[in-house]
Amino acid sequence: MARDPRFDILFDPVRIGPVTAPNRFYQVPHASGMTNALPRVRAAFRETKAEGGWGVVCTGACSIHPSSDDSPLPFATLWDKDDIKAHALMTDAVHKHGSLAGVELFHGGAVVMNRTTRTPPLSPSGTPWMATHIGFMSNLRPKIMDKADIADLLQWQVEGARKARSAGFDIVYVYAGMGYLPYEFLLSDYNQRTDEFGGSVENRVRLIKQMIEVTKEAVGDTCGVALRISLEELRKRPGTHMESEAHEVIALMKDDPDLFDVKLDTTPTDCSASRFSPEGSHEPIINFVKKLTTKPVVGVGRFTSPDTMVSQVRRGVLDLIGGARPSIADPFLPNKIKEGREDEIRECIGCNICISSWHDGVPVRCTQNATAGEEWRRGWHPEKFKPARRPEKILVVGAGPAGLECARVLSRRGVQVTLADKADEFGGRLRFETKLPGLSAWGRVLDYRMLALKSDANVELYPGSDLTADDILEFGCDRVVTATGSRWGTELYADSELPTAPFHAPGVYTPDDLAVGIVPEGPIAVFDFDSYYMGGLVAEHLAKLYGNVTYITPAGQASAWTVMTNELPRVHQALTRAGVPVRTLSRVAGFGDGVLTLTGLFVDQLEQIPCRSLVITGLRRPNDDLYQSLIAKGPDLAAAGIRSVDRIGDAMAAGAIAHAVFSGHEYAREFDLSPQERNWRRDRPVVTEPFGKGVYEAAE
Repeated sequence: MARDPRFDILFDPVRIGPVTAPNRFYQVPHASGMTNALPRVRAAFRETKAEGGWGVVCTGACSIHPSSDDSPLPFATLWDKDDIKAHALMTDAVHKHGSLAGVELFHGGAVVMNRTTRTPPLSPSGTPWMATHIGFMSNLRPKIMDKADIADLLQWQVEGARKARSAGFDIVYVYAGMGYLPYEFLLSDYNQRTDEFGGSVENRVRLIKQMIEVTKEAVGDTCGVALRISLEELRKRPGTHMESEAHEVIALMKDDPDLFDVKLDTTPTDCSASRFSPEGSHEPIINFVKKLTTKPVVGVGRFTSPDTMVSQVRRGVLDLIGGARPSIADPFLPNKIKEGREDEIRECIGCNICISSWHDGVPVRCTQNATAGEEWRRGWHPEKFKPARRPEKILVVGAGPAGLECARVLSRRGVQVTLADKADEFGGRLRFETKLPGLSAWGRVLDYRMLALKSDANVELYPGSDLTADDILEFGCDRVVTATGSRWGTELYADSELPTAPFHAPGVYTPDDLAVGIVPEGPIAVFDFDSYYMGGLVAEHLAKLYGNVTYITPAGQASAWTVMTNELPRVHQALTRAGVPVRTLSRVAGFGDGVLTLTGLFVDQLEQIPCRSLVITGLRRPNDDLYQSLIAKGPDLAAAGIRSVDRIGDAMAAGAIAHAVFSGHEYAREFDLSPQERNWRRDRPVVTEPFGKGVYEAAE
């Protein structure tokens, strides 16, 4: 296909100091969970984006010194020559495809806890970062930096820049954002110094200007130098000479870096979920930067539409289109636009499962792209599939996220696939969940796969087909895959912090009941110990429709696990706007006769509130009756020529949509492999120094 000429501007080269980006697609630094302990996993993950057309591909935060130790969160390092070798795997891989490689050098200051190195954190004035996420809390307060510490920081930046150049990076960052140390000098809440580094905006900018200067001296004319800066909080603060402190900061540094990488301050806003922010939501904060500098500007906004990208460039908002989450969801997004295949883009749904992987300390995962993080370990490529070893006819029963992905990948491998579902419309759990407040973008999970399946001659689609085990025996297929989803249970929650037996009473419902149109009678209580999005969203949804809803949870916050996806603050804000009172550290002790009895999780203190309907979002169990019926017909399966019966997705183990998609993808990739062939490769650090009595070198 030919590229739409409207999008030609996206493929213009952009000069960044002494280097040139081949196009405007810029994979900004983002956490991947792939540290120097996983150098090959990291290199393959980033290489796939370069192969997919991203003109610049950057690392995530890369520490320049042991006093910037972010453990146990995964972070990269550039501390010694072994680190140089580890990063060189990535730069070599990116350069193979003609892209530039960037490195985000960072010092975390008061934000990092230095749990491993046990060094006191550094801060301009000893002010700690008072986190509300327990994973970021510490009882060690930061050291107030003296002049010697500032000199050390500048030298660490120099040494990090030199190592970055040796590792083959083309763009080297100074990172003044997200609460990290240079940002702490910018913000008066952190910086109460009375010397030349504190007080006025001019003084608070001084350290960053010096860091840019020494970085440029360290890399010479071989690398571009980028400044990544958060502007959200500074934009709120009136300036002395200009509209805001953000304007004054950019004006004072307008000629210093080769590139401005602009962002917001906190991950709940900078990486806001689609549930709360639309595409391009950063523009009102960062739209002034290009008016103050002639240097190129890159920014993000969960860009998935090429029309939005072009608009940002033509209106003078950005020079380069930054991508973090969209580049994970579809590493080949640029090439698909280039080749006129923009309707094939696997669009980011903004669920932030990718961000939760960083909090979990594991390689990144993605709801839309099951291959993320598996490029080297399993040899999975997002756009390439090995043909099946023999002709196969496979029946997939259930067209939710797992079944859809399984059928899509099977068809790409040349398998004849029949996809059947008892419902009249495909989508499974997505049919209900995408109707909940803010989740419409999650429909992209269905849309992307249905587009692929409807255009594939290998696939037959049968909605409205409620198949029994006997129906399947007569169908005539080689393999059966059951993707029949899961069901919500009515279990309550014991003081042992485990689910109880199912609770049956008039007026007790689950999300499954709401999905089929049951209208609860008010007052309504939502009791949530699933702790992800469902309980909070059901409460918000019911409150908007019917009012008088109370949210109850044994956790310490509403939808407590959304702290992992950076949604927690905005979940509470949404419930407040909907008029939903939140009762935490509570569990249901009884329900009947229009009264709900609550008690504390840790303290037995009974309380009664009016309630006619109790909606429980707690335990989910597989709908595996069809699978069990088929397995019970062992001899009949063989007689029917069925070689295998398997479960995938929620029918095997209930989880998030990301788990279901991965499960379907994994089956389709590996159904014809032996158990030995399914073992994924273990990555190991690249170590060149003596280790014990010998040299520990990872085997390829």
